[in-house]
Amino acid sequence: MHSTTPIASTIKKIVIVGGGTAGWMAAATFARTLDNSISIQLIESDDIGTVGVGEATIPQIQLFNGLLGLDENDFLRNTQGTIKLGIQFNHWGTIDSSYLHAFSGIGIDLGMLDFYHYWLRSQAEGGDSSLWDYSLNATAAQQNRFEKMERVSNTRLPGINYAYHFDASLFAQYLRRYCEQYAVVRTEGKITQVTRRRDDGFIESVTLENGATIDGDLFIDCSGFRGLLIEGALKTGYEDWSHWLPCDSAIAAPCAATEPLLPYTKATAHTAGWQWRIPLQHRTGNGHVFSSKFMSADEATHILINNLDGELLAEPRKLHFTTGMRKKFWNKNCVALGLAAGFMEPLESTSIHLVQSALGKLIDLFPRNNFVQADTDEFNRQLGNEYQQIRDFIILHYHATQRSDSAFWNYCRTMEVPDNLTRKLNLFKHNGRLFRDNNELFTETGWLQVLIGQGVTPNAYHPLADALTADQLSDYLTDIKTIVTKAARLLPTHQSYIAKHCAATTPPHR
Repeated sequence: MHSTTPIASTIKKIVIVGGGTAGWMAAATFARTLDNSISIQLIESDDIGTVGVGEATIPQIQLFNGLLGLDENDFLRNTQGTIKLGIQFNHWGTIDSSYLHAFSGIGIDLGMLDFYHYWLRSQAEGGDSSLWDYSLNATAAQQNRFEKMERVSNTRLPGINYAYHFDASLFAQYLRRYCEQYAVVRTEGKITQVTRRRDDGFIESVTLENGATIDGDLFIDCSGFRGLLIEGALKTGYEDWSHWLPCDSAIAAPCAATEPLLPYTKATAHTAGWQWRIPLQHRTGNGHVFSSKFMSADEATHILINNLDGELLAEPRKLHFTTGMRKKFWNKNCVALGLAAGFMEPLESTSIHLVQSALGKLIDLFPRNNFVQADTDEFNRQLGNEYQQIRDFIILHYHATQRSDSAFWNYCRTMEVPDNLTRKLNLFKHNGRLFRDNNELFTETGWLQVLIGQGVTPNAYHPLADALTADQLSDYLTDIKTIVTKAARLLPTHQSYIAKHCAATTPPHR
């Protein structure tokens, strides 16, 4: 007879601490994917505000919405949403530079080589075309056009790849209403005490201001920067990345919407940071991310206000943060999401994606109530790698610059960077080589656009690109550019697409 170890009991109750985007994304994900025998309770207080500036996304958000079965047009109508084809970066490489990190692919690969090596060869031989001439996403964005298109007619040219801009507060409310069709229990209240089990230190329950005690098996910390459970109760620790990413403050302010309605985010560099511009249907979201070591809050506010393109709609508010991540995202029976897990400045619109990614990993490694340490460690390893890979991509924007007009840019340009980023930069600078590490979030095309856009020109290209004759190379590039130009010209404007399919018909819920 072989003895068997009894299988541990399943999780019976999940308690989510904090609402906002992260909290309601978690509640919706659990409600949609888990067995209905698992109860879900979300605790939030209307008296505690949320940051609510995560208004720009990347294309992976479509996977999240698809998981929930959301209708895209209904979602956009209810969140005052617009389409995002990429991010325009102004003044990053040099004060007068501008480029687009567009979401879709560029060109058509030939043989074993990526398209861009042929373009690099043409540049080395005196060509004057822009890399973005071969991107339908970029060309459409520059013309303020959009239409759904998976591929350009019968060619191998990739079509339109897109994400969204939306009001983060309205998105949280939309998900809250979504959760009403499931048995998600929302409890209003402030938590005054966290009780841990004596034997293993796991969280046992939380106590509200009114004296009510709420227990659970798995606790999800969505309490924002303060990390009420993951840090306040469990003292998990934080990995500080501010020596690589020195911006530690932001001033946020909405302004009136202006026309045309742009289908892309703007990220405009200033003397000690950068300014975001996110176009929504009912307003434009703006903010100035800056380093308090190099600029005062008053100066940062002045710069923001002077660079708005619409009437100021609310008083600017200040946020303070430390870029980095928790030393563990999952500690004992607590998983931190959103700002409780870490902070990555919104330069590449990754905050909502990191919540989505963590939820996907948590579902993959969903525990029983014995919480096997190997599962916890694997979750922390995978999510930690993703944070670090995104960190390095964001550092690239600051480090790969020729700007020397301020102490801030001098610091960023000359600072030591992580070894993995140094390795990637060296590979590209010598022979234009780009490799995606372990299915990291940002593809070779994303790295390429930032590197080229900020003036990093490789010394050489892949030698196989020399296989074409000069005439063949010219015809190849000309044909692709012609296809892109014609395809973009046929697209409707972004404004007309929104008006036809998903215009908000009522004032936003507040």
